[in-house]
Amino acid sequence: MLRGFVLRFMLAFLAALRVFVRSRGDTALEVLALRQQLAVLKRKQPRPALRLWDRLFWTSLRRMWPRWVDALIIVKPETVVGWHRAGFRRYWRWRSRPRGGRPKVAAETQALIRRLAAGLYVWLPLGLRTLRKVERIVREEMDRAGALELCGELFAHAGVLRALTGE
Repeated sequence: MLRGFVLRFMLAFLAALRVFVRSRGDTALEVLALRQQLAVLKRKQPRPALRLWDRLFWTSLRRMWPRWVDALIIVKPETVVGWHRAGFRRYWRWRSRPRGGRPKVAAETQALIRRLAAGLYVWLPLGLRTLRKVERIVREEMDRAGALELCGELFAHAGVLRALTGE
């Protein structure tokens, strides 16, 4: 009995001496951590629940103070790490939330764009160059034969076509 008392007294004395060896800021952070836990334990509940501010306190203390585990009594260190990870998940979920963006395009406009763009691949640079080359060759051959060149717009109306052909 006396031996256990002496042992506890010596351990308490060594813990008190440790305060003089450590830095002032380290001691202040430990006192702050212990006071926060005491405030949680003073709440009138059989098992005091940790609130949001308690969790924020411990996750921020974890980042600022390397010896935070030594002063932690009321929860396991893995619990605080879990809170920190959950906070990161919430933060990145919030950052990547949909924010409106571009307005929706009407279905008929989408159909028009698809219809107009359907043959677009034909006029890629190589296809356009080939088309121009064929037009040039045909024009040269028609000039040699003495033929006239007619534009496609003339044939747009059936009446013009009939007048030209005499039908």
